[in-house]
Amino acid sequence: MGRKKVKFSNSAGHQLAAIIELPDKVVPIGFALFAHCFTCSKNLNSVGTIAQALNDHGIAVMLFDFTGLGESEGEFENTNFSSNVEDLIDAAGFLKKEFKAPSLLIGHSLGGAAAIFAASKIASLKALATIASPSSPAHISNLLRSDIAEIKKNGFAEVSIGGRNFSIKKQFLDDINESKLNTVLHDIKKPILILHSPQDNIVGIENAAEIFQMAMHPKSFISLDGADHLLSEKTDSLYAGNMIGAWAERYM
Repeated sequence: MGRKKVKFSNSAGHQLAAIIELPDKVVPIGFALFAHCFTCSKNLNSVGTIAQALNDHGIAVMLFDFTGLGESEGEFENTNFSSNVEDLIDAAGFLKKEFKAPSLLIGHSLGGAAAIFAASKIASLKALATIASPSSPAHISNLLRSDIAEIKKNGFAEVSIGGRNFSIKKQFLDDINESKLNTVLHDIKKPILILHSPQDNIVGIENAAEIFQMAMHPKSFISLDGADHLLSEKTDSLYAGNMIGAWAERYM
């Protein structure tokens, strides 16, 4: 498997860090773009395992860090859901210019919601897959529940997520509450695969059911039985990657 470390500029002028994972000794059947989960990064173990599985199916994968996260420039506190969507669109533009336009878009957790919004604006896409994604970006408010009053009062708050501290501004809350998936899903008209664990205690399985109901055919669902939200066990992330790869080959 070949790996290329690259950087690209987003529409705000920040340099975003990315990795292109290429299949070993074969010409890729297409390129996938991966959107990581809220406050995560491209270096999450499960993300790398999914990319490896996709490579085994002949699919090249671009992994990148959203603005202000991982190795990317910018301040996380100045980002919001809409800026994540824009980062995805900019990443797709970079792929088109330097490699090949993405035909598969994959998003994990809030990255899945961002992928749904971005999908309608990336003309090259042939398929879309979401993993453990909320049916509304506003679901992220549940993670911030104890801090929402402070955010509304002071305009921001220091929030601990996954053992790390982040500054969350009120504009982030306003943006996720205004973003609605139902109209966007209805208009995408791309094949969509929804993967979710019944045991997910961060984003409940009911979110997958709601996305499935809102999406247009062709749509498919795969249960990631026994997996946690982050697909921490390698067997779970490998299974997810292989299922996406096998499904996407039909369209790529």
